[in-house]
Amino acid sequence: MGIKSKIQNPKSKTESRPRREDFLPKEWEIIRKHRTPRQVQGFLRALPYNWEKKGETLRTFRGVVQHWSAHCLEAALTAATILEQHGYPPLLLDLESKDRLDHVLFLFRRRGLYGTVARSRDFGLHGRKPVFRTLRHLVMSYVDPYVDNTARITGYGVLDLGTLKRCDWRLSPGNVWSVERALIRMPHQKLDTSDRRHRRVLRQFRAFKQSYPDRPVDFYRNQHRWM
Repeated sequence: MGIKSKIQNPKSKTESRPRREDFLPKEWEIIRKHRTPRQVQGFLRALPYNWEKKGETLRTFRGVVQHWSAHCLEAALTAATILEQHGYPPLLLDLESKDRLDHVLFLFRRRGLYGTVARSRDFGLHGRKPVFRTLRHLVMSYVDPYVDNTARITGYGVLDLGTLKRCDWRLSPGNVWSVERALIRMPHQKLDTSDRRHRRVLRQFRAFKQSYPDRPVDFYRNQHRWM
């Protein structure tokens, strides 16, 4: 199945969603208050970033609420759990990088246009407004902000979490490593970008970090499309 057909015809069904009574009161209150991708993006930005100082984790929405922090994949699972309750299919967008440090985002469509919800330690890798006509167009909005001394986007793929039948990616109290394995196994579309463009952005990145070592790197264009 291609990436496009996965988005247009997600296999996950609303009947498989947890019911209200499956959530703890604090969890449901978060779901009730955050009904749109923009609201969920605000919620995730306010969460402390999970630096995994005590070892690697892959927490569900339940684990994120319990520990009150999230890294990118945990945030994507949290967004999927919350927004699924408001009618959005639980889709993840995986951005592959040449340094093997992928970035995972919640993917959604509104009025036929693509957007994302995400949490990142990097300034330019949070969500995008639903203004992109194609998935490739959306992914290209991350190409420049992804560049640092080692990273460069090389491909992308979409995972429908509803296809993971033996994984409680929403409410498991433990780590859900099978989500990570599914992201690694799934097909990815190769993304070829200009070497010249990459070298230009890399020079800008290094110059910025040399001048402002403690500031977020924020020189990117088209930030009006960010969420």
